[in-house]
Amino acid sequence: MKILYVDIDTLRPDHLGCYGYGRPTSPNIDRIAGEGVRFTDYYCSDAPCLPSRAALMTGRFGIHTGCIGHGGRNAEMCQEGRERGMADFNGRYNLPAVMRRAGMKTASISSFPDRHGAWWFNGGFDECYNVGKRGLEPAHEVIPIALDWLERKKNVSDWFLHLHVWDPHIPYRTPGEYGKPFAEMPLPDPWMTQELLEKHRKTKPGGHSACEVTGYDSTPNPATPRQITEIRDVQDFRAMIDEYDTGIWYADQQLGLVFDKLREQGIYDDMAIIISSDHGEDLGEMGSYCEHGEADYITTHIPLIVKWPGCARGAVSGGFHYNVDLLPTLVDLLGGVPPFQCNRVVGKPNPVKYDGESFAHEVRTGADGGRDYLVVSQCAHVCQRSVRFGDWIYIRTYHDGYHLTDAEELFNVKEDPHETRDVAHEHPELCWKGAWYLEHWVADAMLGNIRHSNADPLWNVIAEGGPFHCRGYLKTYCERLEATGRADCAEELRRRHPDELAESY
Repeated sequence: MKILYVDIDTLRPDHLGCYGYGRPTSPNIDRIAGEGVRFTDYYCSDAPCLPSRAALMTGRFGIHTGCIGHGGRNAEMCQEGRERGMADFNGRYNLPAVMRRAGMKTASISSFPDRHGAWWFNGGFDECYNVGKRGLEPAHEVIPIALDWLERKKNVSDWFLHLHVWDPHIPYRTPGEYGKPFAEMPLPDPWMTQELLEKHRKTKPGGHSACEVTGYDSTPNPATPRQITEIRDVQDFRAMIDEYDTGIWYADQQLGLVFDKLREQGIYDDMAIIISSDHGEDLGEMGSYCEHGEADYITTHIPLIVKWPGCARGAVSGGFHYNVDLLPTLVDLLGGVPPFQCNRVVGKPNPVKYDGESFAHEVRTGADGGRDYLVVSQCAHVCQRSVRFGDWIYIRTYHDGYHLTDAEELFNVKEDPHETRDVAHEHPELCWKGAWYLEHWVADAMLGNIRHSNADPLWNVIAEGGPFHCRGYLKTYCERLEATGRADCAEELRRRHPDELAESY
């Protein structure tokens, strides 16, 4: 079996043609969706980049791995202690290690481990390729490596290749010669209004807000001329969407070269192709711009397309699934995988229980299926846990990341997919239901992990001074807020976070 896993960073499903988007951003991806199964409600369990890929590769929630942030202790996985062998969990039981046990040559083309110091990610891969720009490389620097690898491995019967492109990720970096392909096309969903934008500018501060799109200021970077740094009006909003869509379109064009290579080699029809992402991207939702800094619907909802030989074609499968579910799904689709073997212990059972649940039946048949609800987390920009159930997402905020977010929010994502109207006060019974789901999920997760850790890592992030991406910025950011006519926001932030002022720059 040959499996290509295409990892397109920061990819919103609702900006792909196969998910109903009105712009031609993804013709090559759309073609594959027509030959496989497209999943409508697939989510990363932990956002953003580092926690999401930790969950994907281990098949375990961040509350179990401990990897839930981008800095501090919880940018690392928990120590395994006495159960660690000469190879750790990621060398024995993670996704590529399991694929290797299934007899595959495994390789990754990604600068992700370098960008995040996540060297565990390489565990289980026979070969790792890094362009060396720590996520700032455009796809045309990545794809030639993939084409060369495919040519060199054309006589290898079984392989698993992880191919990662970054182009929809801020800062937008599509080469200038590709122009502005969507400049003359209307926005398919012009939901942003000047009134809502003005509200965001006045009442939604924090990193990657409308006034500070690229962080905590609005200073342009000459190296990334496509990246807008402040959203003043709906024209700026339109420009932001155009550039995000251009990044998807450019990535799709480059990936088309890989798909063509597979067809040229005569292996396309008999191999598996999986297309997904690590997280989505708020483009004005929640008052966040060009960022994946919430545990909201848009950030945690990701695409999943699976083309698998002998399975459903042109199907759409509904039902809630996590990215942690992919590992056991692949094991099922492969018909099982031999146990790990070493000189000391032959066939020792996996000492770590995966949190994922297989959805192989849905891949085979295209039928609906999945969990009753999901709990998704974010602790790099804010500290939030959210519950996705029915048409709703309930968001519980423990640290607002300087966004002045309410402690509880509730959105009907079917009627209001851009999360413009918090209806928590109108539906206390649904907030109670979401809180009930959340409490039971945390309790079950902790009870199932008590032998390895008795601490919820979310609280350690808060104890360390808050989420990594806002840590240390409060003092100077409040001064900026006062200088730009938002003194009331500065006053409220100081009231909410008095202990963090002393640790600010």
